[in-house]
Amino acid sequence: MKRSTSCPDCHAPEPVSRREFVRVVGTSAAAVAAGAALPSRLLADESAAPQSESLVKKLYDLLTVAQKQEICFPWDHTDDRGLLRTHVSNNWSITDVSTLSVGGDFFSKDQQDLIREIFLSLYNPDWHERIFKQLRDDADGYGKQQTIAIFGTPGSGKFEFVMTGRHLTIRCDGDSTEHVAFGGPIFYGHAASGFNETVGHPGNVFWHQAQKANKLFQMLSGKQREQALVEVAPQESQVEFKGKRQAIPGVPIAELSSDQKEHAKDVLKTLVEPYRRADQTEAVKMLDAQGGLDACHLAFYRKGQSGGSLDLGDDGEWDVWRIEGPSFVWHFRGVPHVHVWVNVADDSSPKLNAKG
Repeated sequence: MKRSTSCPDCHAPEPVSRREFVRVVGTSAAAVAAGAALPSRLLADESAAPQSESLVKKLYDLLTVAQKQEICFPWDHTDDRGLLRTHVSNNWSITDVSTLSVGGDFFSKDQQDLIREIFLSLYNPDWHERIFKQLRDDADGYGKQQTIAIFGTPGSGKFEFVMTGRHLTIRCDGDSTEHVAFGGPIFYGHAASGFNETVGHPGNVFWHQAQKANKLFQMLSGKQREQALVEVAPQESQVEFKGKRQAIPGVPIAELSSDQKEHAKDVLKTLVEPYRRADQTEAVKMLDAQGGLDACHLAFYRKGQSGGSLDLGDDGEWDVWRIEGPSFVWHFRGVPHVHVWVNVADDSSPKLNAKG
């Protein structure tokens, strides 16, 4: 089976209430977003909606034998990209986009509706409109450039659904991928106003995450800023875990003042907010298992691998930054447009590392 792996962007360097959320992150991850208001557009009540995992099982049962031969794989299937289930990239097709796109003729109308429902169920309903805007700007809309694959057998206790496309890798695993959040490394991004976005990233649905992080930078003392500012950014796709023995660049969050730590928790809330509550909770639970934000460092980067400035417009609002812990990496790249690489687990086992 032919698969498209073209990646136009890959020539860039490789790479509630607020009070309730803060309480949860500081103590237990069990209800990370329990108080968050989730008014729905397409799912009237997220708690009452069918779970993503049950929808994947329903889709699997509707697939014909011929369809399964094209998009279903053994749990540990490998190809030239390595273990396909764990692969992540900024622009890729997990199956052949020319014939197997989620909005094309390969899937029946009922199957297309189910795939769309699965996709939406993986996000916070408040984010559905923003996710569709990103897809319109980056991929001519939903359905044209996205493909899916299913690994293992839904209903067996071990399976994973993966959807990919430009600026998209998202997963649904039913907690069968142990010790790892989101079912494995994920990716999101947006080029709202063209490949080279301008200062302030107008229209970018994710830029507010960087603004929140930069507000924390402004709260840092002079000495803390010296620690937080790192001269050269790593390649963006380098989100492998360093574990507890390797040094992590940036300012230790454990050494921040109480008000700075409170803002760091707000940054974390902003990062996980686009996703369904189950994934928000799991991500914070995984972080909590490795020591929470106190085990992490916050870094902002002056220059890229080629030496160019990463402060778009030289306005003091750093466009590239990351939060990193022993087995937590959230890397935000804002130049020339937004790419975000995420890899979260509850330990630093090499088998959980991203493959970019």
